Amino acid sequence: MVPDADLPHLPVARAVWKPRPDLHIAATAWLLAGGPHHTVFTQALGIEPLEDLAEMTGIEFLVIDDRTRAAEFKKELRWNQAYYKLARGL
Repeated sequence: MVPDADLPHLPVARAVWKPRPDLHIAATAWLLAGGPHHTVFTQALGIEPLEDLAEMTGIEFLVIDDRTRAAEFKKELRWNQAYYKLARGL
């Protein structure tokens, strides 16, 4: 979706999307994952190519969608942290 109005003073890329499953859970998960620091938004690709890229490059891949639940998302972050530390031999 595109914004309803021009945003000439916004110095970054912009997009409008519907937070899933709702604003509270989507914002909570987004902030738990680090907020805007490593966010990707695309309408050109599905999840699978991005997941493949993350696997090939050894980076974390998290999805916030209709099935996201804050408590489960927190657990996923913790498990991922443990995995990446073990994978690096820490």
